[in-house]
Amino acid sequence: MEKKIKELDLMIIGAGPAGLTSAIYAARAKLNTLLLENEIVGGQVRSSYTIENYPGFKTVEGGALADLMQEQAQELGADIDEFDLVEKVYLSDDDKEVTTGSYIYKPKALIISTGATPRKLPIPNEAKFSGKGVHYCAVCDGAVYEDKVIAVVGGGNSALEEALFLTRFASKVIMIRRYDYFKGEKTTLEEVLNHPKIEVMYNWDLVDVYGKDFVESAKIANTKTGDTKDIALDAVFGYIGTEPKTALFKDYINLTTQGYIPTDENMQTNIKGVYAAGDVREKLYRQITTAVADGTIAALAAEKYIVEKGRRL
Repeated sequence: MEKKIKELDLMIIGAGPAGLTSAIYAARAKLNTLLLENEIVGGQVRSSYTIENYPGFKTVEGGALADLMQEQAQELGADIDEFDLVEKVYLSDDDKEVTTGSYIYKPKALIISTGATPRKLPIPNEAKFSGKGVHYCAVCDGAVYEDKVIAVVGGGNSALEEALFLTRFASKVIMIRRYDYFKGEKTTLEEVLNHPKIEVMYNWDLVDVYGKDFVESAKIANTKTGDTKDIALDAVFGYIGTEPKTALFKDYINLTTQGYIPTDENMQTNIKGVYAAGDVREKLYRQITTAVADGTIAALAAEKYIVEKGRRL
């Protein structure tokens, strides 16, 4: 059975802060817009327990901020579909086609805001213990480890913030840091270093985790001496960076060696009328505020492109 073809002004793929912001601007511009999300509206923001660096909020839960963004976009008239998985795309300067499980969409412009996923820990037993002691979301899985010993691997803000969050449940949080420094904000780092439940292990790296059905211990190696030792713990949470969700677009969109999408200052990719915004884009800083800025620029550029081409529906 052939799928129905739907034409529209703008399609946005990915409903994190960048995609939701684009939807807000597109809806205000009265563009016929569809926002697709095949996982959860809000993206990684929804898994953040507390956000303290978003303007206008001294502190706000990630889920609450995501809900506010979604509500604003929908009240302005944005159409958000969480259940129609994108199967394939065809992109050129003249034509854009997005095939989902239900329809074939032909948007006049496209914004890619698919974000990024946590990079998996490079240890032999990662797959064996995934969800059974190896995790990447403290808000999602931390409560399971009440009064347990938890390790956090990483050196940026995410690792520091999640370590602090995990102290709500764990009897002890061990930060395994392969260098002798962290790259996070000073205020957050000070809070970590002064927390009675957190032990920081500088110059140590995670080698592997072991156990029967669930993680029971880990082997770590000293990055300066090469010495190894086993430590008892119940879970490991990894925060060693992210990988962009760009597999769908690799045949059409130029990507960096890391898989991110390079754009110009207007979020334009190598294809006319196709834009990238948020964590999926090549840039130095990946914050909620930079994602929102990307989404704003992408939507304004897309509107200008549609109007100038005289294709507005």
